Formats: sequence, C-alpha cells, structure tokens
Amino acid sequence: MTISKRSDLLLSPAKLSSLRSIAFQLQRWKHTSPGENEDLVPKEFEARSAQEAGLCNPSSWRTYDSRKVGINKSAISQPAWGIIRSLQQKGFEAYLVGGCVRDLLLKRVPKDFDIITTATNKQIKKQFRRCIIVGRRFPICHVHMVGTITEVSSFDTIIKDVEEGKEDILRKALHTCSEKDIVRWKDSMRRDFTINGLFFDPAKSRVYDYVNGLKDLRSSRVTTVVSAHLSFSEDCARILRGLRIAARLGFWFSEETAAALRKLSSSVSTLSKERLMMELNFMLAYGAAKPSIQLLKKFGLLEILLPFHAAYLDHQDKYKVDYTSTMFMKLISSLDKLLSPDRPCRCTLWLGLLAFHISLVRNPEEASVVWALSSFLYFGTWSEAVEFVKQLDKNKKSVDFLPEIKALREAKPMSEKMLKEKVLNLTLLVRSSVNAFSCKESLREYLTMFPEAPECSGKVLISVKKRDYVAKLFNDLDDNRRRESYDIDYELLKKDDPDEIRFVIGKVFMDTLSARIEDNVVKKQPLLKNKEERMGMQNGS
Repeated sequence: MTISKRSDLLLSPAKLSSLRSIAFQLQRWKHTSPGENEDLVPKEFEARSAQEAGLCNPSSWRTYDSRKVGINKSAISQPAWGIIRSLQQKGFEAYLVGGCVRDLLLKRVPKDFDIITTATNKQIKKQFRRCIIVGRRFPICHVHMVGTITEVSSFDTIIKDVEEGKEDILRKALHTCSEKDIVRWKDSMRRDFTINGLFFDPAKSRVYDYVNGLKDLRSSRVTTVVSAHLSFSEDCARILRGLRIAARLGFWFSEETAAALRKLSSSVSTLSKERLMMELNFMLAYGAAKPSIQLLKKFGLLEILLPFHAAYLDHQDKYKVDYTSTMFMKLISSLDKLLSPDRPCRCTLWLGLLAFHISLVRNPEEASVVWALSSFLYFGTWSEAVEFVKQLDKNKKSVDFLPEIKALREAKPMSEKMLKEKVLNLTLLVRSSVNAFSCKESLREYLTMFPEAPECSGKVLISVKKRDYVAKLFNDLDDNRRRESYDIDYELLKKDDPDEIRFVIGKVFMDTLSARIEDNVVKKQPLLKNKEERMGMQNGS
C-alpha cells in the first residue's frame, strides 16, 4: 500500500527546529499581516515535537497508491477531471486537495472538488475561458464548467509568502527532498485539520500525505495540523469547521483539539453574521443537522448560533427530559433523512422549519392544528389537509410532544371553520417567529420565557430581506398549489423554490408526528402481546 517512505531523510534537531519555525509561519500566513510578530513561536507549538506531530520530518511523509487505499476514480466529477487534465497537459502539476480527497478515501460523495496547481492564477485564467479570479489578499480561481463552479488555487500564492532567508533554511534542511515534495509540504502546513491535508493526483493514482492525515482518517480522529490552540486562535472559523466535519463523518476529536475547542469556543462570536450563517448552513443543510446540534450543544456554541433553541434544550434538561427525544431534535433528525452532501437545501428551508417550531414553543397548539398546517404545506391544498385531519381524528391518532403539542381537550373534533381559524393564527405566529433570526429585540423577548437562559448577546443571522422571504412561505392558505408528484425535486430545492420548500417543511413535520405515533404504538405493543398470550392460555391454545 505504501509507495514510498522517506526513512532516509532524518534531520538534525537544529534543522527540525528551523522547519518547525517555517511551518509555524506557513500556518500564520493567512491570518496575519507581513512583519507582524514574525519571530514569535508560541510555547504550545514548540512543545509539540516534530516526531509526535509528524509534520516537519520527511521520514514521516508518505505516498500511497490510490487504488490500494480505496479511492474510486469514477467518483470524481467530470468538471474536476477536465480541469486537472487541462492543467497537466500544459505541463503544470495539479491535484485534488482537502475535503474531497478525505471523502473519496471514505467512499463518500464529496460536497465539492477543490484543486491546487503549480500554475499561477493568471495562467489558470488563461487556460479556461470561463474563469474568474476572486479575493484580493488570498486570490483563487473559480472555473465555470458544465454548470458547476470549481475552486482552483495556486501553490504560487503560498510560495511567495515565505521570506527569502527562511526559504534558504528550508532548502538546506530539505536538500534531499524533491521540489514537488517541498511545495506540497508547505501547502499542507497551512491546512486546518490533518484529514484535510491530503493531495491526490488521479492521473498518477497517487495520494501524498505530509501530516499523518490517512492515519487520523483511519482512526476516525479530527486533529489540527499544528497546535489546536494556535490554530483556533489564528482562525476561529476552524472551530465550526471542525465540528461540522466531526458531525458529518461521525469522528471524534483528539484530546488536545477538544480542549482547545472548549477553551476558545466563545471566540466564534467575533465572526460576521454572514460567516456564521455560512457555517451553520453547512451543518444543517447537508444531512448532518442532528449530530451538528449535539456537538454545538456539547461545546457551548449552540447559545451563540441558535440561542432560542439552546435555551429550549437547557430548559428540557432542567426537567429531566432527554433532549434527544424533544420535538426539535426529532424534527432535525427527520430533515437529515431527506438531505445529503449531494442533495442539500438552502438556509430558507431550515429557517422556516425552526420558525415553525419556535411558534409552537411560544404558543403550544392542539395536534389537529399542527397536522392541518403541516399537511397543507405538504399537499398544497386546504381541502386535502382537512380530509387528512378528519381521517386522523377518525382513527384516534394522538401525539404527545411537550410543550409544543397541547393535550386533546374536546371529545369531538373541532369544526372546519374553527380549524382554519386556528391554522391561520398559527401561520401568523410562525411568520413573527422568523424574527428570532433577524431582530435582536424579538430574540431577547422570546428568550424571556426561559428565565434560566444566559443573557443573549443579540447576534442575529439573517437580513430583513431574508426574513421576509422565509415568512412569506406561511403567508396564506391558497388552494392553488396542488402537487403533481410527492417526490422531492432537489433541483428546485437548491434553487430555493418556495413551493418545494413548503412541501419539504410539511413533510418533515408530518414524518416527525407520524414517527411519534408509531413510537407510542410500539411502547404499547408489549402490553398488548402479554394480554393476547394470557387470553390464549385461558382458551387452552
């Protein structure tokens, strides 16, 4: 499996120390201005030996045959293949890099494909007709091909950052290494996590590993490339990326990484609302919302990103309720079953879903009212929603979510007129509940129902324009939305189509309520079975 191992490239302690210093500079490159604290190497970083980290000693570098480590080239998108071939045909090195290599090794569908090349940004732009250079300080190329956008970055940007004096030290320390190895190693040192620091050349079927990434991948471990405290201090967005990766893959954090996460978690509040929203959408829109929420709660980040739901879950904990059995957690679990990295949604869907839930926490409703709104969103017509609720009432189906669902008080079902009035009132409440994500004053007001909740920082995530778009999903009970199919159209979902979003929100609620009914039936089955057995014994069967 291992193609090469640089066991002959043992370096002296002095050279290893120089390499660690250069590695530190490469790590800091993206986050500090030139000349700022150049000679400052934190104790946390110095404390990690090169042998332990496996970063600065060429004897730990590995090259693998991609076929023997389980990569299926057919999983690579055609645009990514086309870009790599075009660059290599022009004499440039080109590799898949980062999360897509990780996902290919895990036999998962990559969310996207990132490419890095020895070509400069100008050369990349010249090579592809539909290419745009974006970013000023850290420019990359967006290559448009076959309806997709592929990010292509240049090694040249990273190489320029290392000062000439330190570049000389690097050359002397790694004089026995190839130029290509040095270039790849330098780039790997600026990566966030070891499992994201792998390079894959599909043309040569080679995977290059300079940071023990494959070892951590096989151990299901998320660990930073350098000291976690340093890494998160320099870029606190890595905290959210780490949680997202662990949630999506079901991985665990190394002890050092977990400790730094806890210590520095509050620093993510310094990020812009746009960046927070982007990271939160990555967590909730790709089929891993439940584990993401669990990790956000565990590391104290949920109160920053979703303060209302953090207070809600803490309130349930106070009353000894297993928070994983709450309506909120069941809803996002139902959502996860419908989404995946290759079938994501946009934030409008989960914002609407959470606003619906917030409205029920603020003002609990009878099950028939929740069923009616959910089935209206699902079927698209009020007449079908009413018929569905009548059938539920006839079959005596009950749901016991607390505090969101009221206990049934009336012996007979409510009239259609009363049902419609209550559903209309609920839609008004859902629309106002969207303010929890856009208005500081509204968020603080909603949190007053949880006296034990910590003081809210007032961080909001969305603009007024986005708030209005989400609220409009619940505008009326128009009967002109009858669906032709009850399968999800994921292309429409990606385009943020309001009718498709309504349908999926309705489906998530109906799936969640139906599952609760089934759970209640299962709980009763042992009692029914025992009764049947007793009757059978009495009858002599």
